[in-house]
Amino acid sequence: MAFKSIRVSDLTGAEGDDKDFVTVVVRQHPELDEPVQFDALPAELKSLKGLNDLVVLELRNGETTQVVTTKTEFNKLSENIGEVLKNADGLRGRRKGFRPSQQSDKD
Repeated sequence: MAFKSIRVSDLTGAEGDDKDFVTVVVRQHPELDEPVQFDALPAELKSLKGLNDLVVLELRNGETTQVVTTKTEFNKLSENIGEVLKNADGLRGRRKGFRPSQQSDKD
């Protein structure tokens, strides 16, 4: 005897192969207390339109908060926001311009 596993979309119940599915992670929604995920087929997601002018920020100060704003509002933070972004440190590796040999020895 053999068993057959069938994958179905959580949105419509449509069947498909594992390779055909997309896992959709909902990180934040007004009706959710925590992130959730569901399976869907790409064709079922075609109606979703991305917004090209959004900026997603993560604010860290003991707690982490995610903020989504428009590029226009984000640009109001500084007249030089382009330069700020250009000179900003990446999340991986050392901060720009940091060299361990430059640290002063405090004994």
